[in-house]
Amino acid sequence: MDGKSLNVVEEKINDLKKILPEAFTEEKIDWEKLKAALGEDIEFKDERYHLNWAGKSEAFRALQTPTTATLIPDKEESVNFDNTKNLFIEGENLEVLKVLQKSYFGKIKMIYIDPPYNTGNDFIYSDKFAENREDYLKRSGTKDENGMITREGLFRNSKDGGHYHSNWLSMMYPRLFLARNLLQEDGVIFISIDDNEVHNLRMLMNEVFGEENFLTELIWDLGTGTAAGHFTRSHEYILAYAKYKTDLSNFAYTGKDSIISERAVKKISKGNPASNITFPKGIEFEGNDKTFKGTIGVSEKIEIISDEMVFKDGYLVKEVELKAGWAMRNQILSWLEGNETCDTKGQRVIRFYFDKKGVLQYEKVRGYINPQSVLRKIASTRKGSQEIEYLFESKIIEFPKPKDLIKWIVNLVTSNDDITLDFFSGSCTTAHAVLDLNKADGGNRKFIMVQMPEPCDEKSEAYKAGYKTIAEIGKERIRRVIKKIKKDDEGKFDFAKSGLDLGFKVFKLRQSNFKIWRSDRIESEEELLRQMEKHADPVAKEAKIEDILYELLLKSGKELTSEIEYKDGIFWINKNEIAVVLEKIDEDIMKTVIVRKPEKLITLDRLFQNNDQLKTNTALQMKDAGIEMGAV
Repeated sequence: MDGKSLNVVEEKINDLKKILPEAFTEEKIDWEKLKAALGEDIEFKDERYHLNWAGKSEAFRALQTPTTATLIPDKEESVNFDNTKNLFIEGENLEVLKVLQKSYFGKIKMIYIDPPYNTGNDFIYSDKFAENREDYLKRSGTKDENGMITREGLFRNSKDGGHYHSNWLSMMYPRLFLARNLLQEDGVIFISIDDNEVHNLRMLMNEVFGEENFLTELIWDLGTGTAAGHFTRSHEYILAYAKYKTDLSNFAYTGKDSIISERAVKKISKGNPASNITFPKGIEFEGNDKTFKGTIGVSEKIEIISDEMVFKDGYLVKEVELKAGWAMRNQILSWLEGNETCDTKGQRVIRFYFDKKGVLQYEKVRGYINPQSVLRKIASTRKGSQEIEYLFESKIIEFPKPKDLIKWIVNLVTSNDDITLDFFSGSCTTAHAVLDLNKADGGNRKFIMVQMPEPCDEKSEAYKAGYKTIAEIGKERIRRVIKKIKKDDEGKFDFAKSGLDLGFKVFKLRQSNFKIWRSDRIESEEELLRQMEKHADPVAKEAKIEDILYELLLKSGKELTSEIEYKDGIFWINKNEIAVVLEKIDEDIMKTVIVRKPEKLITLDRLFQNNDQLKTNTALQMKDAGIEMGAV
């Protein structure tokens, strides 16, 4: 009992909801639907099949609003900063996705995210920058039970808020839109979700990625059950969409669900004949090793006419005479030499290669593999909790995704050097999976983890263990995984020579290192003069040289893991792509730049110290040398 009298209006609405559920949208009466349900002749406005919600136009504006933010390095929190190609970015993910657009457009092979499921208790992001806070709170109904915002930049999306589904869709829409831009043409995105929003997410993905690029709705068997309403919930979903499904060369997967049951591995010395290799069932050498038989999509028989097949450093020492049916001789030679080719129908590719340990292997990199859409016995939710407890010796986070689940997904579509992005990275299971997979197959996959420094509940085990934010947990997990890999394989092989990337660079979202011109604040001539004086030197007073360097890299479209060499006052980016001069500029520096002849020179306008003649001469010399110049 709450001590309140009966709410007559609420009772009537509940009665109406039982009789005409189709007349309600997000717990509110939709008057046009009600009229239609009662048989009244009505013409719906904008009648067409599409997804719409309260706040969609604002979500689109949030996506289109450019950002002036940047990312600054934090070497102290990183591991092997100077050599690693892995990234952890701490910051609000919508802003981070905007910052990454220029440098990582079309470069990500796979995205996996595990966003808030919108159960009514989840915290979701607040993205309304164009309106004041009070107006936004009134419009979206996102105050908590005490009328207060619960966490800065986040709010609890209660089912009582009125725009419960709309708030969630408004959060997801701009992030998915920007994420699609980052995918390669043959890239794939996977999104974990449960019953609360799977229907809306499917429609949202159809709008952003196109219904024609839908791949599957994976059903993940949780391995356990939770009482939830009338049924015990024992599964979740993982939606999979391609950027362009027609560009997919199927999946580069060699696990249990592929046609090849497992990767063939036999330790041999480099240069020894291939007859020393033993292949698993389904693809093998027979008899005197002069006949090669495989069953990859089609039945085939390949005869080796020459006496031997000799490999050295992953390549054939001499030509091999072959007889083949459907596969042409030169194609077979090509894939034995390690090239990724396919037959005329594009059905199959086998690649032979030596891994980092000197083991001759083969892998299927294209072909029909058709993994099952129901994921059973891969990993349970309980396994994810056990992994965290094992690494941290404490249950510092509840129900993280298990590593093997993400590892299975990453292995479906990525191969050597591919980048995997997770912009709801949480405890960084995805980074754990990528590191583990690289260790297993000698790969060189990269990861980019993005996580907001979301505060941990002060009553939580994480907070008691000293972790103030979710981002801190994610970074520490990666560090502990790296330590574990090194410890487990200590003495087995040289990590430095193996090429295994056991590190990550930490970057944090911050305001620009350059002063931002605010024309919206100029209401008088005096204010205009103040702005002009302020921008005589556009660099912020507190800006550090290294922070400026990385901001210029991002805004020049270069990756955060670009090779950087500093010599004689010049930063050289990716050998000779860009020369960046940030400390001083003189004749010696100009001569050095002209001799090395980079594609572009970037410098700060303030280095010319109002010497227009020096600036003009520098620009002319660079132009004559064919070097593009930009002064900020």
